[in-house]
Amino acid sequence: MRGVKRVVLVLAVLIVALVVVAFALENQQGVALSFLTWATPQLPVSLFVVGALIVGMVIGPALGLLSRRSSN
Repeated sequence: MRGVKRVVLVLAVLIVALVVVAFALENQQGVALSFLTWATPQLPVSLFVVGALIVGMVIGPALGLLSRRSSN
């Protein structure tokens, strides 16, 4: 049973990686973001979206870990 779970996990990760790569290849239009007085240079849309995805994947588990530690 552990082998089946591992295979399913690997397939899921591969599918997500392929979707991210396809998204990045399809969204190469340049955009510049600005927030208050800070502005970015013109970069592809996919860079900002994938960057936000990665930041969310780091912050989400970190907040979960902090909330679990504070409740103990």
